[in-house]
Amino acid sequence: MTADSTDAGFGTAQVRRARFAVAAVFTVHGAVTGSFATRVPWIQDHAGVSAGQLGLALAFPAIGASLAMPLASAITHRFGARTALRGLLALWTLALVLPALAPDLLTLCAALFVYGASAGMSDVVMNALGVEVENRLDKSIMSGLHGMWSVGALIGSAAGTMAAHLGTDARLHHTLAALVLTALGLIACQGVLDLRSEPDEEPPPRFTLPPRSALIIGAVGFCAVFAEGASLDWSAVYLRDIMDTSAGLAAASTTAFALTMAVARIAGDKVVDRFGAVRTVRFGGVLATAGGLLVVASPNAVLAMCGFGFLGLGVAVVVPLAFAAAGRSGPNPSQAIAGVATITYTSGLIAPSAIGSLAEATSLVVSFGLVTVLAFGLVLGAGVLRAGDRRSVSHSDAGAPSAAAAEQRP
Repeated sequence: MTADSTDAGFGTAQVRRARFAVAAVFTVHGAVTGSFATRVPWIQDHAGVSAGQLGLALAFPAIGASLAMPLASAITHRFGARTALRGLLALWTLALVLPALAPDLLTLCAALFVYGASAGMSDVVMNALGVEVENRLDKSIMSGLHGMWSVGALIGSAAGTMAAHLGTDARLHHTLAALVLTALGLIACQGVLDLRSEPDEEPPPRFTLPPRSALIIGAVGFCAVFAEGASLDWSAVYLRDIMDTSAGLAAASTTAFALTMAVARIAGDKVVDRFGAVRTVRFGGVLATAGGLLVVASPNAVLAMCGFGFLGLGVAVVVPLAFAAAGRSGPNPSQAIAGVATITYTSGLIAPSAIGSLAEATSLVVSFGLVTVLAFGLVLGAGVLRAGDRRSVSHSDAGAPSAAAAEQRP
């Protein structure tokens, strides 16, 4: 899809409705992640795997996403954005059922491969549509959309916390959640922009080589998303194994993390407009570092949960700002955004595996020591996001990538 081929036919009211629709899609997508994260301890026990084996299994979402994400652009090009999103989002919500059904390590790896593949493809399409709506509204909405993803993760984790507290079988919990989320996702997709390619338009390239600027910006995004992914998937296990808490309280740590992420992202656009991208990320890095230190040094579960909350608050707005900086970092915004997206998304998917492997070799406390070091990297690297500061670069001069640009992300 090119910008020219999609400009006609969408009035202001329709674009505004599409903003709410794509926000609902982000919420549904996040709810799947939240639902899964709170039941990781149950899935680990059901499959009978150790921390190291769980870490290995949690690498398979990264493998699945890396192989499948390039297909999202081709699917969108062939069927149109609305149809593509409808199918891929339904695949993602239904994939929630698979990990809880796995009886051993091999089947868990296979289930998580499908889980990651469907997550990556639907993520590409919904972000492309979010960028397109942002372009048409001519104002920043991406932090808010990511905030709605965190709201969804919060809702999913809250439901998971209740299910864990009641001792509900995760197979039943995830089956019911998948059915509800699939229905909600299909309804939400009806309102998104139905962007379509011209009949004679060539499909977008499946792979792009990111410029050097994208690699530098992506490194900052890597630190933030690594901390996010590690906390989402391992906070409950950390509370259970290190703090010896109940299953319900352990799951609540994921809820605390998701809550701070949601609040920070929803407020993120206004905060960045007031203080600038660099200062916002630098202060966020300080908060995240303090949170990581609190997690690893905490003598009790309550302080550890507070630490996870500070981690979420500190890293929340980094990824939207990394995309903004990439789009303004050179003459080819789509190529830069593709590179940053690949780095940050892969970081979130490999983080749980890396945490598990390090925990197997040492301990979970050491693993979150690594998270703390990476969080401090935000303090040191915040300056590279200066290009994404809307106070110093006007929207009309910088622009944001079109849907076609976003869809080219591998």
